[in-house]
Amino acid sequence: MRQNIILLHGLFGQLSNWTSVIDHFGDSCNIHVPTLPIYGAPKEDHLHYLTNYLEAYIQEHQLQDVILAGNSLGGHVAILYTARHVHKVKGLVLTGSSGLYENTNIGSFPRRNSYHYIRERVAYTFHDPAMATEELVEEVMAVTTDSRKCLSAVRMAKSAQRHYVADLLPGITTPTLLIWGKEDRITPIHVAYEFEAMLPHAQLLVFDNCGHVPMMEKPDDFNTALAAYLQQGSN
Repeated sequence: MRQNIILLHGLFGQLSNWTSVIDHFGDSCNIHVPTLPIYGAPKEDHLHYLTNYLEAYIQEHQLQDVILAGNSLGGHVAILYTARHVHKVKGLVLTGSSGLYENTNIGSFPRRNSYHYIRERVAYTFHDPAMATEELVEEVMAVTTDSRKCLSAVRMAKSAQRHYVADLLPGITTPTLLIWGKEDRITPIHVAYEFEAMLPHAQLLVFDNCGHVPMMEKPDDFNTALAAYLQQGSN
């Protein structure tokens, strides 16, 4: 039976962030990459709004025994959903997840119209600054130069900081794979160790020379680790 995998992007992430995973597992798994309604969220309870969206998405597509894989904010949403429906989630994969600590000032964007500034912020996401391609910078600029979208992103970032998940983690008995970049400067490596200590069934893999988005910066290593995790779950 093909496994159902839902890939959840981060605050400024795009569906394209998961391209290598989609290409690698698309033929063997049922891959879902929903666009989280970050810019349509109400003023209150932003994270709950995204979690409710994921809940409705899973119900609409009649998905069972799902594997949730989330990067950054997407990991945060995956945690909140799993805490609600621990018996519906077969596997949980967190990479650079928020929920415990984030070292970012992206929420303010004092120079949100400055290409140079935004390029610096995008490069900060990676260990290798060359990963901050013109295409990625333009994708972020499309958000920061849109006043409505930028305000929504600021509110979402603040909501993520408020929704501290430490009290939820001990109740998540789902087998969890943590994939972290050793050089992650947004959710530093000590955050990964905190997740590992609080989750009852967590396995942590740390990639050298890697920042906040391992599936983009270390795609081969990420896919190898995910494949091994999926194989364990199918046995």
